[in-house]
Amino acid sequence: MASKIQVRFRFTPFVALACLLRPGAPIELSDWSNDGGATWYGPPHGAGSDGGACGYQNAVEQPPFSSMVTAGGLSIFQNGKGCGSCFQVKCTEHASCSGSPVTVVLTDECPDGACQQEPVHFDLSGTAFGAMAKPGQDDLLRNAGRLRVQYTRVPCNWHGMDVAFKVDAGSNPYYLAVLIECESEDGDLRSVELIQSGGAWAPMQQSWGAVWKYNSGPALQAPISLRLISGSGRVLIADKVIPPGWTPGRTYRSIVNFNFS
Repeated sequence: MASKIQVRFRFTPFVALACLLRPGAPIELSDWSNDGGATWYGPPHGAGSDGGACGYQNAVEQPPFSSMVTAGGLSIFQNGKGCGSCFQVKCTEHASCSGSPVTVVLTDECPDGACQQEPVHFDLSGTAFGAMAKPGQDDLLRNAGRLRVQYTRVPCNWHGMDVAFKVDAGSNPYYLAVLIECESEDGDLRSVELIQSGGAWAPMQQSWGAVWKYNSGPALQAPISLRLISGSGRVLIADKVIPPGWTPGRTYRSIVNFNFS
């Protein structure tokens, strides 16, 4: 049975993420897959794009992401269900490859072209692609353009920080959409539900990327709790996380996260 965690909330009046991403647990060599490809996009020392298809906006350029992000081919983007998942990627076949893994977060989609020519493809930010290089050779590695890579899925550890819900600017008393950020462990979500004051649990729909929505019909009754089901089936309840008087564009943060182990 999936584990359940009940959480309270606090309100965060700023939008920028303050999470701290830590690398996943040590990975044994046998855990690595060899059928991956990598390209890069955007500025050489940039973040690829401003949030891309997951909706994280310019947070991808700032700590904790710090531009260490990737767009994913269809097999890992999964129509947005892969948003927020974490991977380690490394290259060994180019002279400038360090062979050391780098940790990246999936924040965008690469839907066509080179991204569909391998079973798994990472279209890395220029920063992340260069991070696979030996010291001082990041530009030489980027000049390669395309590489074969090894990769593995790793747990996300937003160390000491909690799940946050940014209410979409288009939300209103009858419609709620939230960008969900900083989920530890799986990093991705299988489904999301909400319960209004005096109501019952109701499913939300994935709007796009990491944004989930609910069309209520009658006016929404706050406070509103959210139940998150991770990709592996773990359950987290953010109790009354959207308070009465909630405001579109603001971020509401719970006080715990999926346990990292």
